[in-house]
Amino acid sequence: MKVDSQANKVYSELRRKILSNQLVAGTRLKEDIWAKKLEVNRIAVREALTRLQGEQLIVPGEKGGYFVKMMTAADIKEIRELREILELGAIRLAIQKITAEQLAKLEEICHDFTSMVERGYFGGACEADVKFHETLIDIAQNDKLKSIYENSNVPLFHQKLGKTQIYMDDYEQTDQEHRLILKSLQEKDLQLAQDALTKHLLRGEAASLEIE
Repeated sequence: MKVDSQANKVYSELRRKILSNQLVAGTRLKEDIWAKKLEVNRIAVREALTRLQGEQLIVPGEKGGYFVKMMTAADIKEIRELREILELGAIRLAIQKITAEQLAKLEEICHDFTSMVERGYFGGACEADVKFHETLIDIAQNDKLKSIYENSNVPLFHQKLGKTQIYMDDYEQTDQEHRLILKSLQEKDLQLAQDALTKHLLRGEAASLEIE
């Protein structure tokens, strides 16, 4: 595999794990460890890390190396505001033209999320969470909106993965909120969809600030 292909592989994997909170803020990313994990050379890892730094997902450490960027209260507020603008806009565009196939895809993602949590695969649950929100953008069928969303590197409100009661309660609440959003789309109830999504994002912001 060529270095550029290897670098893209590393970039995609690390970006996915950062945005789904499998690599939480403050995590150190070591070239040698990721080179071994992904079976690539260190040059490819270095190129991927440089690209992620350019997208402000990671920052260089004072003594070398890279770390997943910490989020301030202002960052978290801005993320929630951006997600509201983009995802509420997507719902407004999609509400009358969403197809049975698209609804089935959202329902499948909800089932995946529930299954992952029940089996203790919390990293997989976070990926399903990301996929749910990406699919909300997809169903708007607006390429410009999708491009803005993807290029914004919008993360989940970060949380620690774990099986303590507080985290299990959060997973359960997330599941319920996703299913309410899905129900509102099935019924083409725009107001309910907007209210449910707004509440979901505000809760995520508040929970993330508590973790901080």
